[in-house]
Amino acid sequence: MRAIDNILWFIFAGVWLAIRHVATTLSLLLTVIGIPFGVQHLKLAVLAPVEKTIVAK
Repeated sequence: MRAIDNILWFIFAGVWLAIRHVATTLSLLLTVIGIPFGVQHLKLAVLAPVEKTIVAK
């Protein structure tokens, strides 16, 4: 089931969200203040989020 969910996510939303996050990353990395924000956007450019688990620290 997770494989099907990942495929559907990839086709309908994952690619477009990843492209937007990478484009935002590139624009933010042009400034010194934007570097930490750009790094976080790069971490958000995940193509298969269905198998990820959230763990409290």
